[in-house]
Amino acid sequence: MSESPGPAGALPPVAARRRPDREDRRDRYALRAMPEGHTVRRLADTHQRMFGGRPVRVESPQGRFAGGAGLLDGRVLAQAEAYGKHLLLRFDDERVLHVHLGIYGKYQLGPAPAPEPTGAVRLRLTSDTGYADLRGPNACELLEPGEVKALLDRLGPDPLRPGADPEPAWRRIGRSRTSVAQLLMDQAVVAGPGNIYRAEVLFRAGVDPYLPGRDLTRAQWELIWSDLVELMADGVRAGRIDTVRPEHTPEAMGRPPRVDEHGGEVYVYRRAGQLCLVCEAEVRTARLAARNLFWCPRCQPRRDGSGPRRP
Repeated sequence: MSESPGPAGALPPVAARRRPDREDRRDRYALRAMPEGHTVRRLADTHQRMFGGRPVRVESPQGRFAGGAGLLDGRVLAQAEAYGKHLLLRFDDERVLHVHLGIYGKYQLGPAPAPEPTGAVRLRLTSDTGYADLRGPNACELLEPGEVKALLDRLGPDPLRPGADPEPAWRRIGRSRTSVAQLLMDQAVVAGPGNIYRAEVLFRAGVDPYLPGRDLTRAQWELIWSDLVELMADGVRAGRIDTVRPEHTPEAMGRPPRVDEHGGEVYVYRRAGQLCLVCEAEVRTARLAARNLFWCPRCQPRRDGSGPRRP
């Protein structure tokens, strides 16, 4: 095993490695798991490639978005973009189609010609290059420009947005008694990270997930933010979440690759009861705010007297 982190308890940010035999099939995939911000960014990029700058056929086979689909049908998609976990499709009449997948939303995208829709397809976009089917989203709605601004004003900075300012997030974290693990899942604090990135950046920074936000140091926050920027950008490129350093990959350690529906090589996420790849302590898990939390008690030691009692 590799040595434990240094005195600061931090693993320096490094570029995550992509499995070399994994093909980047950008324009043909089905999205089934609850997405994190990098996945929504890939969705936006795919929509831009498939539909951007051309008239789009917009339908609602299920019927629940028939009114909105009728207003957009035949319009030109001007821009597809993501902010956090929100997909925004801007059309040439200034209307914006807002999609938030939530827990149950699913996207299926593929090349033309589109097959007959099956199941409860809320929204279908088609062009001469491909199709996109949306099922079960938390939100599928038309927004006016003012409503888009109100939506974005409710969100924290997105690590994937160029020039995103982490200071508003730091101000909220620095005055909060809530655990840093909960704060990183609050989209009003930071937009985009989900449970995987939350667990992994806290491990890589050597931060106790139960630490109150107000006890997090600025240096720790800057490390967490820079890690989110780097790892999430790598997730956009690779289409999966890899967080381990080169010396902890399966090839370097002579261990089997991770087998999980989320894919990717990680340190603690869904590794409860297994040995930490860095220090060989047992990875722990607990429920926190209705979500599963994962951490290494040795690499992420608790500061005595701070935060709620661990399970």
